[in-house]
This record gives sequence, structure tokens and C-alpha cells, in this order.
Amino acid sequence: MNQIRFERGYKYNNTLRKSYSELSNLTFGIEFEEYYQMGYWSDRYLPFSYVYQDKVIANVSVNLLDFVIQGQKKKALQIGTVMTHPDFQKRGLSTSLMNKVLAEYSDAYDFMYLFANKDVLDFYPKFGFKTSNEHIFFMNFAVNKKQNRNLRKLDIANIKDKKFIYEFVSDRIPVSETFSTLHSEGIFMFYCLNVFPQNIYYLAEEDVIVVFKQEQKILHLYDIVSKKEIEIEPILTKISDLSTEKVIFHYTPAYKNLQIESKPFIGYEVLFVKPFRNSSFPPNIKHPLMSQA
Repeated sequence: MNQIRFERGYKYNNTLRKSYSELSNLTFGIEFEEYYQMGYWSDRYLPFSYVYQDKVIANVSVNLLDFVIQGQKKKALQIGTVMTHPDFQKRGLSTSLMNKVLAEYSDAYDFMYLFANKDVLDFYPKFGFKTSNEHIFFMNFAVNKKQNRNLRKLDIANIKDKKFIYEFVSDRIPVSETFSTLHSEGIFMFYCLNVFPQNIYYLAEEDVIVVFKQEQKILHLYDIVSKKEIEIEPILTKISDLSTEKVIFHYTPAYKNLQIESKPFIGYEVLFVKPFRNSSFPPNIKHPLMSQA
């Protein structure tokens, strides 16, 4: 008789990896197989899973990252893709997997964190996670004449563009010294493939990749990927159009001499954080959307 068994970090096991993708598609509508075949599933992404008859039936994944907090690196572990097949729910499998993650990594990391759907908010406090209220940052911004934008739209379906994006983001500096993440290029590429395939641009003069979207009078700025310090205003001028009145930053901006405001952020998911080693998670920040698992 086949028994439920535990497996972790099995990206090279074709059977389990494909089963993992099937369960994530069933649960979240997300496919991972193409992501793996393109080479973006790195050793920093580890599924902790229970398997029955060579099928993944429950999972808690970890993303091994670094935080940058006020210019200092902190080791961080982001939990994601928490799921259980409907036939195996209410058996404590997710609880058991969470305990395995905590047992393995608690002594080695400064923070564990995750973004939870609002229907499971009572689950994570059982493990010592506490909610942390994010803030969203915004500023008024307008251009008074049409600019020579000189934007090159990058095509994530094009092999050369895809390679260019991945190599560029792998060599990036933090988007913010106040708060940001490092070693999250795999998550970034997931967003490029699945969320923002039509919103990725390269500015040659500034040598930056910008992910943004204009919605009516609001410019949503999701990320600016650079290898050196940047001047933000010329970039905003090039990516704005004549209808732009406001910029919303989907990360924590740390630009000088700009009148940036913030307010509490209410999103579809809630940030939970568990600090270790006397670490303190900063208030009034926005976790970068493009490194949110």
C-alpha cells in the first residue's frame, strides 16, 4: 500500500515537478513547467511537498532571498505556493510542512514572511507570524510637452530579449536602499512571463529596464532595474505621457528631492512576517511587487 511521503527540492525529478505544476494550476491557475524549461527555477526556490502515488498532494515552497533594509543586507525566506489537493485537505498536511520549513531554516535567517489570501488569515499566526501593514507610495507628476520617449519594448517571447532581461536583472542593484529584495530574479521573470509581458521596456540612454503601465491618468511603476545609481526624473519624463498626473510606486522609493507621499496599502493579500535573531521588520514600506511570491 502506497504511503504519503515527504519530498523537497525535486526540480530535476520530471514526474514530481510536473505534478507540482498540475497542482499549482488546479489551485492557483499557475503553470511552472514552462518556467522550469526556460531555466528560471533556481536552487533558491525549494518546494516542500507531500507526495502520494507519485502525485504532489500538498506543498509549501520557500524562496531564499535577501532583504536590503536601510542599506544593510538581511537573510530572508519568503514562503509561497501553499496548497493542498482537495482530496487531502483537513488532514494537517500544510501545518506539518510549515513546521518542517521552520525547523530547517529558523536558525539561519533573519526573517520569514509570506503574503496570505484573506480567507486564510487565521492560519499563519499559529506559527508566530504577525501581520505587517504595507504602505503605497505616490506622487503628482506631469509633463507639459510630448517627449522623445526612445523606449524599446522588450518581447518576453523573443529569445534574445528574454536572455537580455534575465542577465540584466541578475546583475541589478537594489531598487531601493530603504527596503528591497535581492536574489529574486526568478520571481521577477515569473512576473514578466505571466503578469506584465506587455509592459517591459528598455531605456538605452539610462541603461535601465522599466516595468510600467499607464492607466488613464495614473502611471503605475512596478520596477526600475538598473546596474548603477539612477536619476529618476528623466526616466519618469520619458515613460509618462501627456495624460499622466500621478505616479504610483509598487515598491519603496528612496529618491531624493521628490515630494513622495504614502498611505496604508490595502491589497488582495496580507503581509505576514516572523523575525528571527533579534531582527526588526521596518514599518511604512512597500514590498516590491515583482519579488512577491
